[in-house]
Amino acid sequence: MQHQRVLIALAALIAAPVIARPSVAAAQATTAVPAKLLRICADPDDLPFSNDKREGFDNKIAALIASDLGDSLSFTWWPTRRGFVRNTLRAGECDVVIGVPKGYDLVAASDPYYRAAYYVVTRRDRHLAIRSLDDSVIRSLKIGVNMMGDDYANTPPGQALSARGLGANLVGYHTFYDNENRPGDIVDAVAAGKIDAAVVWGPIAGYYAKRSAVPLDLVALPDSDSVTGFPFAYDEVMGVRRGDREHLSQLNGVIARRKAEIAQILRDYGIPTATAPGTAASSSK
Repeated sequence: MQHQRVLIALAALIAAPVIARPSVAAAQATTAVPAKLLRICADPDDLPFSNDKREGFDNKIAALIASDLGDSLSFTWWPTRRGFVRNTLRAGECDVVIGVPKGYDLVAASDPYYRAAYYVVTRRDRHLAIRSLDDSVIRSLKIGVNMMGDDYANTPPGQALSARGLGANLVGYHTFYDNENRPGDIVDAVAAGKIDAAVVWGPIAGYYAKRSAVPLDLVALPDSDSVTGFPFAYDEVMGVRRGDREHLSQLNGVIARRKAEIAQILRDYGIPTATAPGTAASSSK
């Protein structure tokens, strides 16, 4: 979609409204910044991207960057919602955000380090063979999409499917973590047969499909939707404050030097990267 931050960024890029999820207490970074300290802005409860136990793939990439630079590593925790960048990066509490889509104008962007897209997720034993949102089989399916707030029509997949007259086929799933809902619920619903298919942001799709007891297939959507024109794929970058040339240069250097290791971290988490539209990506067993 970090899932929340990406989806908020995607919504901003297509001028869609954003509903904030409840905030959680943020552990503030110390004001005095020791030399050689890489300060990362991150969500404390946003797997597979990050959490305060440092179990997400963004946490692992941050640790790789710190190791390459010979820096110590610290995190400023703040829930992903409107105001995340303002309260972390722009407030000077931290210096780097791992994982924002290229073109997100609240940050200065590093070079891309992977490409993420939306995927159609189905049960392998259904043999649905969906290759695009225009496949005729889709019109008879119950399809899961993520929601921003209580509205599924303001996310790229929701808008694309609604524009095809499929609003009645859609089932909304919460984007944001709370006490009852988790981002993986939409993938679990496909596995459980509660819905026939889902259109899911790639990192969420791949991570939860890899952990599913039921084999699931993932098929990449095109880079942009032929009906709405909204993008379905983005280069993922790291963000710093505008004018922060030092951190930007350091990050670009690490991305170039450690490309293979970053790619391995993504594979370890089941994160699908640049895949030709209409082709199968990584899936569970």
